[in-house]
Formats: sequence, structure tokens, C-alpha cells
Amino acid sequence: MAELPIPDLPPARCSGRFTISTLLGMEEGGRGPYTPTEGSSCDSVQPTHLSSSTLCTRTFGYNTVDVVPAYEHYADSKGVGEPRKGRPSLADLHSILKVTEGLAVPTASLASPGHAAGPCEVSAGLEEAEGEPGRDSVPEPVRFGWVKGVMIRCMLNIWGVILYLRLPWITAQAGIALTWLIILMSVTVTTITGLSISAISTNGKVKSGGTYFLISRSLGPELGGSIGLIFAFANAVAVAMHTVGFAETVRDLLQEHNSLIVDPTNDIRIIGVITVTVLLGISLAGMEWEAKAQILFFLVILVSFINYLVGTVIPATAEKQAKGFFSYRADIFAQNFVPNWRGPEGSFFGLFSIFFPSATGILAGANISGDLKDPAVAIPKGTLMAIFWTTMSYLVLSATIGACVVRDASGSLNDSVAVGSLGCEGLACSFGWNFTACTQQRSCRYGLSNYYQSMSMVSGFGPLITAGIFGATLSSALACLVSAPKVFQCLCKDQLYPLIGFFGKGYGRNSEPIRGYMLTYVIAVGFILIAELNAIAPIISNFFLCSYALINFSCFHASITNSPGWRPSFRYYSKWAALFGAAVSVVIMFLLTWWAALIAFGIVLFLLGYVLYKKPDVNWGSSMQASSYNMALNYSVGLSEVDEHIKNYRPQCLVLTGPPNFRPALVDFVGTFTKNLSLMLCGNVLIGPQKQKMPESRLMADGHTKWLMKRKIKAFYTDVVAEDLRSGVQMLIQAAGLGKMRPNILVLGYKRDWRTASPQSLEDYVGILHDAFDFKYGVCLMRMKEGLNVSRVLQAHVNPTFEAAEHPENGTGSRAAPGTAVDPTTLASEQQASTIFQNKQGKKTIDIYWLFDDGGLTLLIPYLLGRKKRWGKCKIRVFVGGQINRMDEERKAIVSLLSKFRLGFHEVHILPDINQKPRPEHIKRFDDLIAPFRLNDGFKDEATVNEMRQGCPWKISDEEVDKNRAKSLRQVRLNEILLDYSRDAALIAITPPIGRKGRCPSSLYMAWLETLSQDLRPPIILTRGNQENVLTFYCQ
Repeated sequence: MAELPIPDLPPARCSGRFTISTLLGMEEGGRGPYTPTEGSSCDSVQPTHLSSSTLCTRTFGYNTVDVVPAYEHYADSKGVGEPRKGRPSLADLHSILKVTEGLAVPTASLASPGHAAGPCEVSAGLEEAEGEPGRDSVPEPVRFGWVKGVMIRCMLNIWGVILYLRLPWITAQAGIALTWLIILMSVTVTTITGLSISAISTNGKVKSGGTYFLISRSLGPELGGSIGLIFAFANAVAVAMHTVGFAETVRDLLQEHNSLIVDPTNDIRIIGVITVTVLLGISLAGMEWEAKAQILFFLVILVSFINYLVGTVIPATAEKQAKGFFSYRADIFAQNFVPNWRGPEGSFFGLFSIFFPSATGILAGANISGDLKDPAVAIPKGTLMAIFWTTMSYLVLSATIGACVVRDASGSLNDSVAVGSLGCEGLACSFGWNFTACTQQRSCRYGLSNYYQSMSMVSGFGPLITAGIFGATLSSALACLVSAPKVFQCLCKDQLYPLIGFFGKGYGRNSEPIRGYMLTYVIAVGFILIAELNAIAPIISNFFLCSYALINFSCFHASITNSPGWRPSFRYYSKWAALFGAAVSVVIMFLLTWWAALIAFGIVLFLLGYVLYKKPDVNWGSSMQASSYNMALNYSVGLSEVDEHIKNYRPQCLVLTGPPNFRPALVDFVGTFTKNLSLMLCGNVLIGPQKQKMPESRLMADGHTKWLMKRKIKAFYTDVVAEDLRSGVQMLIQAAGLGKMRPNILVLGYKRDWRTASPQSLEDYVGILHDAFDFKYGVCLMRMKEGLNVSRVLQAHVNPTFEAAEHPENGTGSRAAPGTAVDPTTLASEQQASTIFQNKQGKKTIDIYWLFDDGGLTLLIPYLLGRKKRWGKCKIRVFVGGQINRMDEERKAIVSLLSKFRLGFHEVHILPDINQKPRPEHIKRFDDLIAPFRLNDGFKDEATVNEMRQGCPWKISDEEVDKNRAKSLRQVRLNEILLDYSRDAALIAITPPIGRKGRCPSSLYMAWLETLSQDLRPPIILTRGNQENVLTFYCQ
């Protein structure tokens, strides 16, 4: 059907992108205006042309609407079922091809004004755009590769002052062996996190937003949003931390030379503010300048490392030997190989908590994901290489300094002694130095255990180590200064939190978040002015660890859900390793500082709760969505194995709402007693040709579902296309639901226009009730004095058979013309109509007329309604029929039965006058009601009556009127009783009569329902169960 036969033509050359040419009505000579493309790689017959359609040429020897696979068909894909750019829809391929003025056009294209342009049209449009004069070309943004963009950035952020000032001291305390264990344990966590980052970042195209983007698109906006906010804040404060580290080093140098500016504390503030201002200037200059500055810092640190390694092999001078440095010695290595715990921090986990922050910083490259040439390649490669090289540097540094420097040294040149002197203790004695006195008195100023500047002392040129410290602190500060605004910008654009959208605006070719830079600068300056960051530092470390935990959990969760969309091109990860990494990250949070961990968790939970409450309208295909599906599927399948029991009976309702926004009262009524309890399914029958109605069905389903969610109704929406209402409802009754989650009650509105509607629609309506009973459904009819249908204020489609003219002013209604469907977005955002079921009912009554034993459904629905807060103060009264001479006995029997059901219904009324003859005027009104529908056959025989009723089965014969006279008068009398007892009730629930199929004409049955429920102010619910128990007083 999608193939288009054409006359034989000479083969033409084509390229992967097809252009437009004529299909029918070709130019003379059988050639269209198609110009072969040079360098083409495939043969094709003459290409085709479809006006406003997607007809393009494929290279299989015939013309077709189909197109070859292309990148643009999958770019910016959203939800399942939405049209893709350039690809013809299924209707274009499947519908009949019409020839219009010499052009072949799929009928679906003509009927779909919103159809996406095909690749032919897209390419043509691009060619036209490129050919327009005066159009300014947009400059290409700066993009970085994996070395410059990720590896160097991560290495600089991982290296810090701990490397220079604390690693030698940790080596002295824990020994080389345990120091390596501490390093490897820390690196294990960061490596697992790096593998998780690699997996997530290669599972689709990564945009700007870094860690926040990865977590939010994997776990959803709830956890992603909370982590994004605290991660951006943590980076902003980390700028202050690293800057203060730099300022303290400068302040110490000034103190050594007695050149303080003001005083030690204010000097830190002055130097810190100046430094962060310079760093801000570098950042505002653009990512290219920032990258150049990072390379400069990287080179400085490399030179300082080389300077240190060269210093270890240079023979030690007397001054260095006095400070404990003796170049490489096996004895020193052996002594420093084992631990020597000292001080309050002298424990394995104490040292681990000190070292672990120096292994972090692996997210620096991922945080600028929007500035990378290929994030899917750069993030895994650069992050893992950075972890590897920094780990090697930590291991080499701890091993080399542990083999060169003793733990204790006095620093005094006077402590040199002859080798083997008596009274000399310690390893230094064998090298000609006696540090026994200061060692015993714990007063040594030098050595690994006492002197933090051991690297500077060992190095060939000490000031280069100071330069390395400067480079490490400034590079980390600069990386955090860039990361915070980039992450925050993405968070602002997603609009998960209020009042932050202002900071999301980007400037320049790289969309630089200048407003975010200024906010980060203000936060950093604020914390620099505090000048005491020891209290805030543990919280910041815990924020970073929260990010690690969630990245690992994201990888685990995406893997465990088995979603077909989880297809990372990076395969070297394990979901169980990721789970282990997440758990270890949480454990380390409490090992570092337990109170800071609690604060971090509290902030995350608060932000998580806010996003859960706001429910942002985003759809990112997160693993949480996949997990929800998995859980629903597993529970639904598991439910099939559970045997049904009366104690667990739940009223699962198929509600014939039509479009739900047309009958909000019906939706609210059922939604009130099914919420958090049972299944509610809103059914809509679209009447008309399938080809015409199917597009409307697809378009409207999402809008109706959003309307229900906005109204806070926990229900499903489904629709079917059918030739008439009854056949459509039969489809719904048979096919609705899943497994044990299937409706058992049919809820519909009362057909108010039955007297003026077409006779066939009357037959269909009553036939629906018969069908429900045939399928063992209970039936619930709802009638309100003002009616249910509010479609008179909505310009939308109305089912003509089902209450299409519920209000007389609407006329008879008609089938909607094509194109009258309301846009889903408009539908979901329309003003919600208020109904009685949304209001508090106060101390009114709910009156139940349990006239016939239907299994208890007439009692159960009002009971469930009374449990809700809005109806909780209503008093429930139960009315039953009885004999006047046995009122007390019958009342006691009903009270006893109700008490066994534990419904809490204590007010029971016996109606002894239920069989009294109604008033004559009411009888006459009933007779007038059925008069237009009578055959007036004069009690002829059945064959004659059937002949007279040929083509009009709704007509009532005189014999049927006579046979059902008592039942008819019963309805008249019941209406009088309802008016006497329940005129001011909040709700009336009553058991309706059942018309015997084939024996009770539809018009007579509708007359009974009309008579029973007329002139009543409160809503009336006509409920009939399927004659099976829904209540029990047994416990098993």
C-alpha cells in the first residue's frame, strides 16, 4: 500500500539525503526537475514529489513513502507514539493514496495539519535558509576533548593541599602499607563512582548540567533536583574553602617575613576576596581562558612533582639530615612500612576520614558536560584516566617519602654523632644523628610525624612545592567556580524550584551562566569573609558524598529495572558494584562526621519532599518510571495468583463518563469512594468511522488523563471507537482491566432525555444495563436534579446516544465534525467545574433504601462514602420495607444483620406503608408518562402484538402494562416515600427494579426509573449488585 508504481525510467544517482521532484504529471520526456547529486553512492529510480507530505525516494527500485534511517528521525525524541521529525507516520504508509491535481498525497497527510515535515522538506528548507543573503552565521561554541576538558580538570580537582601537607603525615602515622590501603579504599569508591558515571553518561546524549543532569535524567526530578541544588551550593562554598586554603598559605609566607597586611585573620579575608575576584574574571573571560589557566596550574603541579622526585635522589645535606631526610634507605622504608599511631586522630578510620576528601573531585569533568565535544567519550575516558594517574601519584609519593624521611628529627645540626655511639636510640643513630632526646620528650619539630612541610624540605627547590600548593588550591577553586554555575543553570532551566529561573539565562556562544557566576561569587565571598570554614567543611564533603551515592544508585537502579532504554555503550560496570559504592559512600558520610551526614540527609529529604509535593511537569524517561512499571507489572501478575474472598471485595468501577470533563459530578462521586481503595476506569465511546475517530482518540487520551490528575482523581482513562454506543460499551465491559484488576461495577449517568431521544438510543441505553447484568456486573445509575453533563460550556464532542441532549437547551445533539477535538493541553488547563461531591456535607443524612437484597452493594458504597472526610459527619439511615404488624421484629432483625456487617449503621427505619396505593394524581402522571409509548393493541394475541411492534420494540402492549401494574405502582409509591423522608438528605441510595430481558420494554423500564427518581433535590444513586455477596460477617 505504501508502494507507488511508476513508469520505467533511467536510473538516477542520489545521495543519502533526498530532494523533491515530481511523481505524477512529469515533464515532457519523462524527466522531472530532479538534478542528480554528485558523489552519490546509490542508484534509484526517478525520485518522487508529494505536496505537504513525506514522500521521498528510497533506493530499492520503486517509489515509496518510506524513508531510510537517519539521525534526525531520532533526535529530540519525546514520548512513545509521538511523530518523529522527517519520518512518515504509520497513517501515511497505511492510508489510501489519493491523486489530487496530478500529485499523489496520502489521505492521512491531508487530514493531519500537524504532520511533521519529511526529510525532503527539511533538507529543502535548509538549502533555502543557507541561500538567504544577509543571514548572520552563529559562531561555533568552544568544545573540549577528553584530555583538556575532563582528565586535566579532574586531576587538578583531585589534587589538593592534602597531597602536599597531609599525605606525608598520614604515611608516618599509618605506615606505608596501611597508607596504601587507605588510598586504595578511597580510590575503590571513586573508581566505582567513575564507572557508574561512565555508564550513565554513555546511555544517551548528555547535555549541560553535569552531575545534576546525569542524576535527574536517570532517577527523575525528585532526587535529581535536590542533589542538583545542594551540589551547586557545595561547589560554591568549595570555592571559598580552596581560596581560603590558598590565602592561609600566602598569609603564612607573609608571617615568616613579618609582612602582614593587617592581622592574620583579616589578611585571609583580603587575600581571599582578591583571589576569588581574579578567578571570577578568568571564568567570565570564557571557557577557553579558564581552560588555559587550568593547563597552567597543571604544569605548575607537574613541575612541583618532578622537583620533589628529583629532590629524593639528590644526596641529603647536613641541614636536611638534621630534619630527618637521608635519601632512599631500606631501613627507613622498613620502619615506616608499619604504623605508629599518635595523637587523638591516630586511628585507621580517623586517617581515612582525613585522606578521603583528597580522592574526591572526579566530577569536575562531568560538570561541564555541555562544553565537551563528545561527553559520551570524554567523561568515561577522562574521569577514569584521572583516577588512575592521581592514584599512582599518591602511591608513589607515600612510598618515596616513607623511604627517605624518618618519623622524628630535631632539626638541630648539633645532634650529629658518630655512628654507633652509646646512648643513642632510633634509626637515625645508624646515620650519625641522635634524635633520642626530642623523641622521648615528644618535642621533635621535624620528621614525617611532626613536620607538615616535609615535601618542601625533601624537594630540590622548596618554593616550587609552594607553587604546587598554590596551583592545587587555585585550580580546585577555579573548577568549583565553573562547576557551580553550570550545574545551577541546568537546574534553573528545568524550573523545579521557584525564584531561581532568573539565573538560568545563558550568554555568548557557550551560553555562559554569567548570572550564576555572580551568584557563586557572592556566596564564595560571603564564606571567605567568615574566614572559619572548619564547621562548614564537613557538610560540604557530605554533600559531595551524597552525589557519589546517588550516582552509584542511579547506575544500579537503571540496571535492576531491566528497561530496554538502558543501553550504555560503556560496558565495564557492575550493578552490584554500583550498589556497593552507594552503600559505602553513605557509610563514609557517617565516618567523616555523623552530625554533618544527618544535616545533609535532612536537607536532601526536605528538597525531595518539596519536588514530590509540586510534581513538576517533566518527563525524562527516568529509571523511577521504569521501576514503577516493573512494580505494577509484578504486582498485577502476582495478583492473578491470589484467590478472591468476600472480605477483600473492592468496588472496581467502569464509569461511562464520555469525556471525563463533561461529567465531573459522576467522576467526583466514584473517585471519592474508590480513592486509595479500588480501581476506577473512565470509559469513553467515540462513535463514528474508525479512520475519523482514531486520530481524535490518540490526541485526546493524554489530555483526559492529565485532567483527571489535575482534579486529583486516581483513575484510568480509556476509549474505544465503535459504530454505536452499545457495541462500544460491550467492548469496554469485556476488555477493560488487567487480570484481577478488572471492573465489577458499571457506573453511568441517568438518561434524562429518554422521552425525546431517538428510540434506538433508548434501546441502546437499556440494553447496556442488560449487558452489564449479563457480564455479572453490578450497576450504579446516578441522577442529579441539575443534570450531569456540563458540555454546554465546553466546545467539544458529545456522544449523541449517551446523554447527548441531557439539557433541553442543547437540542438533540449531533456527531461532531472532524477537527472539533479540544487540544490536550487546553483540556488539562481548563477551569475545573465544582460539584457537590467536592464540598463538605455537614450534618446531613445519607439515606439508604435497601429494598431488595442485591448482595449488599447498596450498603457498601454509601459506607465507603461515609468514611471520607467530606461525608464523615453525615448520619446514615437505612430504610427497609416491612409489615405494619411486625415492625419491631423486622427492625431488630435488620439491626442485628447490620451489626454483624460492622458498618456502623444504627438508625434503621421500617417502611410499613410501602404497599399502600399511591395518590391518584401521581398514578395519572405515570400513565401520561407511558402513554406516548403504548401500542394500544386492545389485549390482542401475542402474534398480533409482535407484528404491530415490528420495528419498534420499545412500544408497550396493553398486556405488559397490565402485568406490570403492581410494579409500576410500587415505583410511584416509592417516589412519594422518598419525597416524604429524604427531601433534605445529602444523598439517596436506593435499590432499583430490574426489568426482565425480553419481557419489559425499554420505555416501560425507563418510566419506572423516571418515576422513582423524579422531583428529588439530592443526588440519587440507583445501585443494584449482581446478587453475589459483597459483605460478610465471617472472619474466614
